[in-house]
Amino acid sequence: MLQEAMRSMRTDPARAAAFCKALLQSDPDNGDAKLLLSEALRLGGDFAGARAIVAPLAAAHPQWFGAQRQLGVILADMREPVAASAAFATAAASTPVHPTIWRDLALQLALAGDEQGARDARTRHADLPLAEPTLGRAAAKLRANDLAGGEEILQAYLKEYSEDVAALNLLAEAQARADRPDEAEATLRRCIALAPKYRRARHALTQLLLGLSRLDDALIEARQLLALDPQSGGAKRLLAAIYMAMSAYDRALEIYEPLLVSDANRAGTWMSYGHALKTLNRTREGIAAYRQAIELAPQLGEAYWSLANLKTVTFSEADMAQMKAQAARADIGAEDKVNFLFALGKAAEDRRETEAAFAYYSEGAALHLSVSNYTAGRLDQIIARSQAVFTHEFFAARKGAGAVPQDPIFIVGLPRAGSTLLEQILASHSMVEGTAELTDMHLVAQSLLTPFEARGGRSFVDVIGDLSPDQLRELGETYLRTTKVHRVLGRPFFINKMPNDFVHTGLIHLTLPNAKIIDARRHPMACGWSCFKQHFARGQLFTYDLGELGRYYANYVRLMAHYDEALPGRVHRVIHEELVFDPETHIRALLDYCGLPFEEQCLNPHENERAVKTASSEQVRQPISAKGLNNWRPYEPHLSALAEALGPVLTAYPDPPK
Repeated sequence: MLQEAMRSMRTDPARAAAFCKALLQSDPDNGDAKLLLSEALRLGGDFAGARAIVAPLAAAHPQWFGAQRQLGVILADMREPVAASAAFATAAASTPVHPTIWRDLALQLALAGDEQGARDARTRHADLPLAEPTLGRAAAKLRANDLAGGEEILQAYLKEYSEDVAALNLLAEAQARADRPDEAEATLRRCIALAPKYRRARHALTQLLLGLSRLDDALIEARQLLALDPQSGGAKRLLAAIYMAMSAYDRALEIYEPLLVSDANRAGTWMSYGHALKTLNRTREGIAAYRQAIELAPQLGEAYWSLANLKTVTFSEADMAQMKAQAARADIGAEDKVNFLFALGKAAEDRRETEAAFAYYSEGAALHLSVSNYTAGRLDQIIARSQAVFTHEFFAARKGAGAVPQDPIFIVGLPRAGSTLLEQILASHSMVEGTAELTDMHLVAQSLLTPFEARGGRSFVDVIGDLSPDQLRELGETYLRTTKVHRVLGRPFFINKMPNDFVHTGLIHLTLPNAKIIDARRHPMACGWSCFKQHFARGQLFTYDLGELGRYYANYVRLMAHYDEALPGRVHRVIHEELVFDPETHIRALLDYCGLPFEEQCLNPHENERAVKTASSEQVRQPISAKGLNNWRPYEPHLSALAEALGPVLTAYPDPPK
């Protein structure tokens, strides 16, 4: 009869109640029948009757989860949050792992005015595994990379349970992975406001801010995360990663070195430690750290690529065999396989196995593109709009706008074009500080658009003409303020070596009219081949297809030629081949452009022991040399797609085509 009552409960609660009453006539002490009768009465709207049935059960059996929870549900329906909270709290004490009990308790505590209690209950709910069926389905969708499907489930669920922080955290994950970081941040901040001790959400927010290069904000969240659990290895690793991004490498090492006591068997920590050591020119120790990571996790492709990316490590036959075996595994993740393929490409290239090297690089590049979100042709639109908007007359009409300081020195162009060498030369000067590839100007550009506009294909070029001189000045001041965290030496000038900022040349001039802009340019075939065989830590997706790479280079040349006409003399161009054949002449010209007195040490940048993060870190620690200029030649038969896409840019080099 109980089974009949349960089957009828949702569709016909009156019929279910009749079954329960009939059973209780023959078995008046049947607690399960009383509990079901209470639920049938509640569903029928008889809250008082339901309460009268279950309250004695709950009083007599304080450890009976079902009775306590049922009483809480009825009291919640009766709008008695204080009493409902007490019942839910008793239920939670007896069965703390129930998937929804803490969620229900949090809601009633909030309605009762106990916000601190509600926050604690939300945190307890969020810390449970996702056993709640709806959230479990949403999480499964996200694991299957069905972001839209997962978000649809979560949005519907949150209409009923708007303060479920576990659901909000999942929603933020979906938003972040869908490249909507602004929405993800808002969702995570609401999540943390509801449950300040919810470490998973604060960790996610910190990672999001780090990925957006909002380092000051990330540092604040990381410190709060560590305060919640001072022994948390995850919080310590995240804080160290932020210090690395801030170029505070010594502070990162201060975290990694003691952490390796507890993380001795954690390959990821050894690899991060290796990155820090390599950056600080402690290369031999860095190699040892990478090797330790490989010992612990042979499937960790990034550790092998990190060794290859030093450009000085020679892989043994055993290394080659292990990399091939790992890359061939059916269960290897795409990103690990990409790393193995690029490392194998570098190893084959070092052995002058041209065909094998190109095959490995090509397979790795194609695989990386296949799992990435890249839209070809986006730069075409920005350049066309830039040429139309950023005219000589446009700049003349805004003369005097922007922030006055002349501190920044921008080095722009393409990756692998000699920009790290230029940075090292300038950073060897007593008045100049090298920093990193800073994304702050990109963030300034993004700040001009609403998220909807950015997703709709608009760019900063479409709105720049509407800005007043004061607004342009404020943007320049924002850039100076956000980059300040990277300036630790207190020198008058600092370098931002972000190649992609060539797209922002007009914006840089308008917001920072006294900043210097240096265009680092290298032979398009040499630069293209060097880019194609480089697996970048993030971004630069145009380099993973030779045709797209050639079009990108040609577009870059076209845009910079436009600025040569619109802003004559504003950009100082350094041709890499000319620099390495006649260093002193071109270094003197570079310093003159920057308004810096000549200093002898700029001729010997390899003696500068500053930290270098980029892929050229080991190369710039060697004397300036023309070695490697023609490394692309053996691969020329494979580079026809690159040459065809370059078109007249290739034949006219180093000048732009007429």
